[in-house]
Amino acid sequence: MLDWLKNISKEHPEFWKSYLSKFEKKTNRYVAICLETTGLNPKKDVIISFGAIAVINDNIIIGDTFEVAIPQYKYLHDNGITNDFIMESNQPKLAEPAAIESFINYIGNATLVGHRIHFDVEMINEVLEKLACGRLKNEALDIEVMYKKLHDINDKNFSLDELSHLFKIAKTERISTTDDAYTIALLFLKLKSRLGIK
Repeated sequence: MLDWLKNISKEHPEFWKSYLSKFEKKTNRYVAICLETTGLNPKKDVIISFGAIAVINDNIIIGDTFEVAIPQYKYLHDNGITNDFIMESNQPKLAEPAAIESFINYIGNATLVGHRIHFDVEMINEVLEKLACGRLKNEALDIEVMYKKLHDINDKNFSLDELSHLFKIAKTERISTTDDAYTIALLFLKLKSRLGIK
């Protein structure tokens, strides 16, 4: 059978159909996300943890968070990374298919916010492809791009720590990806206000 014909006849999982149906309505919900990965190559590397927190009406919703660790033993070993991080983490642990399904259910049609968000989106899309789903439909905002736009900078990149320092945001202990997602949410609110984004 031709590849394109196989793709057309392939049934999407139920969670994906539910996700797609959410885009019939607009939302005022933003979700700040942070991924921990085994490296920077979406084709070769994998996600080992997700952290996310919602922002609604310019408020960070502490009770609306998502975090999960994904035991990726083979990839961790192949990349020379120990799995101590995963095993000692207090984050709930799920296999990759269950983790991505939970994440997709959590984000819904929210606008995603991150630091170098396009890398995160590509990593997530790689997992979705393995599960016979499409690509993420969410709009995405990048706090590094927002900062560069605010100051008309094109020739310099800024780490999350550098942006936090520039906005005098106290460093968290960064125990989990959710800590970084919270920092991203704080930076997003400051940048959103200064850029006049509604």
